[in-house]
Amino acid sequence: MTLVHFLIGIVAILLALSLVMTLAWLIEQRSGNAGWIDTVWTFGLGTVGIASALIALPSETSLTQRQALVAGLVLLWSLRLGIHIASRSAGRTDDPRYAKLRQQWGDRASAQMWILLQKQALVSLPLGLAIWLAAHQPGAGLRVQDYLAVLILAVAIGGEAVADRQLRRFLQDHAQDRNAVCDAGLWSWSRHPNYFFEWFGWLAYALIAIDVGGAYPFGWFALAGPACMYWLLVYVSGIPPLEAHMVRTRGDAFRAYRARTSAFFPLPPRIKA
Repeated sequence: MTLVHFLIGIVAILLALSLVMTLAWLIEQRSGNAGWIDTVWTFGLGTVGIASALIALPSETSLTQRQALVAGLVLLWSLRLGIHIASRSAGRTDDPRYAKLRQQWGDRASAQMWILLQKQALVSLPLGLAIWLAAHQPGAGLRVQDYLAVLILAVAIGGEAVADRQLRRFLQDHAQDRNAVCDAGLWSWSRHPNYFFEWFGWLAYALIAIDVGGAYPFGWFALAGPACMYWLLVYVSGIPPLEAHMVRTRGDAFRAYRARTSAFFPLPPRIKA
């Protein structure tokens, strides 16, 4: 990979993500349900990632094991998460995070939503870049760290699926108690175990991309993927708006849960003396 190929790849991935989020905007405008935005983002990023992994660079004469491996990992991730989000979105009329923004924007809601989603395309660039750089790591054959990356992503997908299932079961069991806060299973160790495992999985692509011997310096840029995901989940679109919503709707029950439970990284629950 040359610097020219690297820069062209960045532009191509960004344009593809911009189109994905324009599609998400069109679906949101037509349906009135902003929950579909995350569904389109997941499947869209997955499609962009798979395409970028499988499209050969000029220096590649045939599909490599690493390209196929990365494309397969992205497919598993996007199908699992996308189907989960789609089923959740189909069961509700809107996403409270986006609904609040639309209310604040008033008559400018449509244009502001498009701008917001284009910003999401931009901040998703490090994720798509991490996938692309991992797929085109030029080392011959698969290394130990590639297999370790598979294990990391398997743990991440499995952990996120378990967390989602535990939350769904808790909500079903406490359907009559609108103030109930899930603190069962993984949710007793982290207030957002699904977010933690989502971030954890992105470490896999950085691990595949990096060549500690220095033969592939572009691979280090893949670290931007997990760094971006951590920033988004912990400081921007994940924990802050969701917990603000939980405080409004659950009140003291959520505040007590927040006081004893780690926000992101799984840790034993704190017990007050």
